[in-house]
Amino acid sequence: MNAAFLEVERLSLSFGGVKAVRDVSFSIRAGEILAVIGPNGAGKTSLLNLITRVFDASSGSIRFNGQDILRLARHNVVRQGIARTFQNIELFEGATVLENLLLGRHRANHGNFFSQMLNLPSVQRAEARTRERVEDVVRLLDLAPFRHRPVAELPYGVRKVVELGRALAAEPRLLLLDEPASGLNPEETRRLAYWLEDIQAELGVTVVMVEHDMSLVAAVANRVVVMDQGQVLTDGTPAQVQADPRVIAAYLGT
Repeated sequence: MNAAFLEVERLSLSFGGVKAVRDVSFSIRAGEILAVIGPNGAGKTSLLNLITRVFDASSGSIRFNGQDILRLARHNVVRQGIARTFQNIELFEGATVLENLLLGRHRANHGNFFSQMLNLPSVQRAEARTRERVEDVVRLLDLAPFRHRPVAELPYGVRKVVELGRALAAEPRLLLLDEPASGLNPEETRRLAYWLEDIQAELGVTVVMVEHDMSLVAAVANRVVVMDQGQVLTDGTPAQVQADPRVIAAYLGT
């Protein structure tokens, strides 16, 4: 956990005259859980959109495991081992939980068209690996009771877990979560904290999460980056940032 796994340097994003992200710099070590917090409009989601190339940066650089992310085509970002969830749940509601999880395996290589058409042993092995990985996610997130149910029939909290599961099915090295506790009740949030700890400890996945729920941040985050008005205000441990007068002022408007 010594080398920087993700390095963001002087990253900026502008929409016309509006600067959504301003000269943001930070780094993440492999295996770390980093929380990005700040008031509404601070630029947190825009930051995730820059890392996943939803938006093109106005300036700055992003390096992931030595790779210059900004030089990649958007569709190649996931192939580098980066997966994410969204503020608004993005699932296929008419499909079952299992089918949605299998969609998370779209980056897995099952061979070319002819090998798939002939159902060669290599294709069979790849498909078996896909099923195995999805079943691992089902077990990890306690989704077995819902595996064959359409997403449209599920309560909101379970849908959030399914979206997390779909991201995990891609076997990411870096997992970006946009407000994973939004809309969850306290018990669901506590379960989410346990799962994030397992994702970090058992799967070795590095996590960046944008979050407003400070109980979750305090429970799982190794470090916290605080943003305000598109800039990094401060960073440190959860206890350090919660006690920082600048953070209190940003949230309370004093």
